[in-house]
Formats: sequence, structure tokens, C-alpha cells
Amino acid sequence: MPENTPTAPSPRTSVRRLPARARYDRETLEAILDEGLVCHIGFVADGQPFVIPTTYARVGGQLYLHGSAASRMLKALAQGIPVCVTVTLLDGLVLARSAFHHSMNYRSAVVLGVADAVTDPAEKAAALTAIVEHVVPGRSRDARAGSARELAQTLVLRLALTEASAKVRTGPPLDEEEDLGLACWAGVIPLQLTPLGPLPDPKLAAGVPPPAYVSAYRRPSRPAR
Repeated sequence: MPENTPTAPSPRTSVRRLPARARYDRETLEAILDEGLVCHIGFVADGQPFVIPTTYARVGGQLYLHGSAASRMLKALAQGIPVCVTVTLLDGLVLARSAFHHSMNYRSAVVLGVADAVTDPAEKAAALTAIVEHVVPGRSRDARAGSARELAQTLVLRLALTEASAKVRTGPPLDEEEDLGLACWAGVIPLQLTPLGPLPDPKLAAGVPPPAYVSAYRRPSRPAR
């Protein structure tokens, strides 16, 4: 069995609202994390609730988070307080015949646990490379690697995927039977993240074309089942 594989929902990750939409398998969880770009980190520090967005990367059974080493909130996380990390992918707007049954098609992941700071220099550098590769695959081959000073200014946290769950909604609206005859359009407006053409830096040296991973950029996508 792969390390850190969630084998069953914990009391905290069990989906209680619309449990039929719950997914506890590793494949669905990883697909959501691998396609997403931004996660939100929720925690309580000094009696105050916080939610902060950041980029991340999944490497095997670990989620790597990063931010400024001067961040009071990230330093609080490194002290071992409980954390909740969420990632949401919006797949469509669901328009029902009644206002009550309007919804969205989505895939979301929730990871709970305690994060710890990555102090090993090699693992820290590898984690930051993984974050760059997660956002733009292939970019780390071209971009300058972080200097010792830059690495010292960055805090990297590691969170195991041992307590996690996903929730997925797909399909058309779920209208009441008596509303099906209403002369009101109903259905789904599909949504996806579509990159536009790359915009070169005004200070870019002459004759430097965009690499293929820029001009053909796409996010990995796996349709929900």
C-alpha cells in the first residue's frame, strides 16, 4: 500500500452533507491536487482564524506549501498547530428551473493534519522545484535556481496526505418533478481554465522566443466520474 494513503475517512474528513458526492480514493484526491494551482490554508493562531492562499505541490504522499520565512502565520504553522488545506476546481455552473436548485459542478479536496517545516536543504530545494514544476511543467530547466539567500528567505512546510477526502458534483440540475415542465432553460455552463497567449516581459532580451511549455501551456485535467 502506498505510503500516506488514506484508506478510510476519519471522523473529521467524513462528508456528512450529501455524502454520495464523497470520494475517499487516492486517485481522485491526487487528480484534484495535481490539477489545481492555488490552495487555501486555514488555521487558528493566537485565538484568531486565518485563511491564506498560496501555491503548492504534491510529491507522492506529501503536500508542500511555501511562503516568506518572515510570515507570522506560516511560522505559527511550523510550530505544529492543526491546519486545513483545501483545493477547489470549478467545472460548471448548474442552472436549474428553480432558484433553490441552482448549483455548481466542482471537485474539491480537503487535507487535515499538522505541517512541519522542511529544514533539510536538499529537500527544501527539491520542494521548491516541485512547486515551480507543478505550476509550469518544464520551467525549472530554464529558470535560475534559488540562491542560498533566497532559500533562507523562504519557509517550506510539509503536510502528509494521511487525513484527506474529496467531494465531487457532476451532471445536470436536480429539479423537482413538478418543475420539469416550466418554460425555463435548464442545464450546465461548462467552465475550464484556458490560458491566453503569452505576454513577453517588456525587458525581455531581443530574440528570446517563448518555449513550448509556455506557448502550449495547459493544466492537467481528468474528468470527474
